[in-house]
Amino acid sequence: MDTTESRQPRHLAWHETLEIHELVAFQSVGLMKLKNSVDEISDGKLRGLYVQSIKDLENNIKDLLKFYSLAPRDEMNAEEMRLDKGFYAGDLLALTKTAVRNYAIAITETATPQVRDTLSNHLQKAIKSHANVFNYMYQNGLYPSYNMQKLLENDMNLANKALRMKY
Repeated sequence: MDTTESRQPRHLAWHETLEIHELVAFQSVGLMKLKNSVDEISDGKLRGLYVQSIKDLENNIKDLLKFYSLAPRDEMNAEEMRLDKGFYAGDLLALTKTAVRNYAIAITETATPQVRDTLSNHLQKAIKSHANVFNYMYQNGLYPSYNMQKLLENDMNLANKALRMKY
C-alpha cells in the first residue's frame, strides 16, 4: 500500500531545507573545533568523549548532506514557485524565531556584562519582532494557531505545494 508517508518526496520544503542548512553549518564548525583541539586533550576519558563526539558529528553531517540533493532549486516550475504573502510572512516568522533562539543561547555564554546587556537588548527586539510577525499572520488568517485542524490543513497544503514543485 502506497501512503504519503512511504513515498519519497521529490524535494524538501523550503523551511526544512533551511533547518538542515543551519544544522550542517553549526555542526561543521563544531566538528572543526573538536578536531583542532582533540590532540590537546590528555585526559583519556575526556579524549574518548571528544573522539565519540567527532564520530557522531561526522555521521550527523553525512546523514544530513544526503538531503541536499532534495533541496528546492531555482529552476522549479514558475507557477508552482509563485510565492505569496503567506510564504514571505512564514519565512520572516522563522527568521525571527531563530533569532530569539540564537540570542537566548548566546546569552548563556556571556561573561562580560556589556555583552550580556547588548545581547539581552537584541533578544528583546527579536521577541517583539516575532510577536509582530505572528500577530500579522494570525490577523490575516495565515497562521490559525488556535485551530489545530486548520493549522494542519495549511501545513498539508503547503507541503503538497512544495512536493509538487518541479526541480
